[in-house]
Amino acid sequence: MTSDSKKLMDQAERSRLADNKKTKVKALLQKYGIILVLLFLIIVISTIQPKFLSSTNIFNVLTQSSIFGIMALGMTLVITSKGIDISVGSVLALSGVVAASLAQVSSATTQYYPSLSDMPVILPIIAALLVGLLMGSINGGLIAFTGIPAFIATLGMMTIARGLALIYTGGKPISQFTPDMMFIGSKVGFFPVPVLVYLIMIAITWVLLGYTSFGKNVYAIGGNIKAAEISGVNVKKNLILIYGYAGLCAAVASIVFAGRVGSVHPGAAAGYELTAIAATTIGGTSHYGGIGTVWGAVVGALVLGVLRNGMTLMGIEAYWQQIVEGVIIIVAVVVDMRKNARKK
Repeated sequence: MTSDSKKLMDQAERSRLADNKKTKVKALLQKYGIILVLLFLIIVISTIQPKFLSSTNIFNVLTQSSIFGIMALGMTLVITSKGIDISVGSVLALSGVVAASLAQVSSATTQYYPSLSDMPVILPIIAALLVGLLMGSINGGLIAFTGIPAFIATLGMMTIARGLALIYTGGKPISQFTPDMMFIGSKVGFFPVPVLVYLIMIAITWVLLGYTSFGKNVYAIGGNIKAAEISGVNVKKNLILIYGYAGLCAAVASIVFAGRVGSVHPGAAAGYELTAIAATTIGGTSHYGGIGTVWGAVVGALVLGVLRNGMTLMGIEAYWQQIVEGVIIIVAVVVDMRKNARKK
């Protein structure tokens, strides 16, 4: 072998190694880039507003993120299965008013059920969970058995659930809850209970999506629904379970909401479904289906929580915050589209 040939081979090998390195770096950025975005936001906001990094404010961000973060966990399963659920905000309101009506103290000035004494907190919690599970399962059933697009089915449920919440309450808020219900929105020492509930839901969703046959079916349905059917996946049953879980997450969020706010209005949580979708999308869950992670949804929710809190500390009006959030959603979807276009 001549020295020139050896040099050419060495150059080719170096070029190959460099390309491999670039590919690995690119893959890492695609997978964990959202964490860099979160760190960048924290650095920028804390530089402008040093009190952002105070322990009180950090726990405040985590508490604020817990409600739509819990909703985003259910939305992760839905979008990973190549679906969408725009009813979860209304389901939260309906579940919330049902729980609130059963969690009132007997001495409440406007008691929903005047003959009821103070009830154990487990009863309003179970009632809320059943309502959320039922609404979500109906969504899944409509999609599975009628072939209605997920957007249309959940749009209908969004209107129905909101209407039921208004009928149930007569359009009035329900408040004055028992101490046990209010405890869910409080702290244990310095640690917020809503964050604890959020962590439990993260663990449950992580196990479901990553370590059960149900989780594998979610990815299979999102990747190729026809192939999933051929391989023996009961698509109809799994769609009901997927949307049922999204409704269940909305119900859990409603319980946290009631405990934090101390009152539930039938118009509550309007637009929360968009925030849940945004958190999921920002976290890397693909609207093309088959791609989604629990940690991505959690980080996505934190990005929105940090951004909202930071803009509030900087005195930016809530209207502008909505515009920024909308732009972030569009950018996240465009990035997802470009990523999938390159794969094809």
